[in-house]
Amino acid sequence: MTLSKAICSSVGQKSIMALTGTLLALFLLVHALGNATSFLGREAFNSYADKLHSLGCLITVFEILLLSLFLLHIFLATILFLQNTKARPSRYSVNRASGGRTIGSRTMPYTGLIILLFVIIHLWNFHFTEHSVSIAELVKSVLSQPLFAFFYIISIIALALHISHGFWSLFQSLGINHPKYNSFLRKGTLVAALVLSAVYIFIPALSMTWDRFLM
Repeated sequence: MTLSKAICSSVGQKSIMALTGTLLALFLLVHALGNATSFLGREAFNSYADKLHSLGCLITVFEILLLSLFLLHIFLATILFLQNTKARPSRYSVNRASGGRTIGSRTMPYTGLIILLFVIIHLWNFHFTEHSVSIAELVKSVLSQPLFAFFYIISIIALALHISHGFWSLFQSLGINHPKYNSFLRKGTLVAALVLSAVYIFIPALSMTWDRFLM
């Protein structure tokens, strides 16, 4: 089978989608570690942001690559969703009774849409805006507003569900699948996703409820 046929096949598309999802998850991990400096105070968070922006054009290149990964992931997800919908135009009883699907897998299209909306609003608030104040002040100003804070928290919960199934799918793609430890893997991927997402949730939660946060 040629490379082009492999890419156009359902198996090839799922493999590429798993790869892009894994790379995006790695970005989320690195980004979470950077954002965790906010718990050390305003100066630590601003210092992290300054060092990041000191990379200059490398940041732009990374952002373009990240955007490309994100768009490819969305494109493949849409194609696979439409293919599955066409193959199964109606929900049949086997799906309901199988019990093998998790809440993450059942909600993937919906959490994906929430994440897309979140990314757009997040970029609008923190990237495509005038940086007349420090990043710490900007984060505190935006996320101390209950409307934005709750939206961010809900979006991160959706992200946790989404990547929990993504981690699980990655194990399946790698052939790590056995009745003896499938239950452990399902729970483990959910816990890993929740731990990763906790960093992101704490930032709006603290911004909204603790006056001294990032001060």
